[in-house]
Amino acid sequence: MSARRGLLTSESVSAGHPDKICDRISDAILDAFLTRDPRARVACETFVADQRVIVAGEFRTADPAHFAEVRDQAEAIARQTLREIGYGDAAHDIDPDRCAVEVYFNRQSPNIAAGTDHDGGAIGAGDQGHDVRLASDETETLMPLPIWLAHRLIRRVTEARFRAAAVPTSRR
Repeated sequence: MSARRGLLTSESVSAGHPDKICDRISDAILDAFLTRDPRARVACETFVADQRVIVAGEFRTADPAHFAEVRDQAEAIARQTLREIGYGDAAHDIDPDRCAVEVYFNRQSPNIAAGTDHDGGAIGAGDQGHDVRLASDETETLMPLPIWLAHRLIRRVTEARFRAAAVPTSRR
């Protein structure tokens, strides 16, 4: 993107970053809903800090029992996701077995539902969100250069971290 039209910046976060943890938990909740109801509407956010996980959002399923099932399993889903990522104790910032997990699920508002469902099965945008997808010939992957560079930097940092971890302590 030329400076004349604006400035495009990007960020990429590494494994273990709270944003990645939160995304994995929210994705697991989404999967739990979609497994039960492929047409479920899911707006899930997760927050992680200081031995606490908060999972919240608005959801709609054709069968109200599916909503209740996922809500009732959300704490276990969050804890299992933390284990799958590799967390196991407070020494690694969060202990999946001892952290507090709070779940706040609401049914999707009828006003939001009215904005997302249209005749003929078309789906509207709902209550929020701008998703910008920009293909660019700046890189071989057709990704804009700023995000391509951000992803490469994080990949290199991750590789260096794993190489350093493999070196015996006495040689560091």
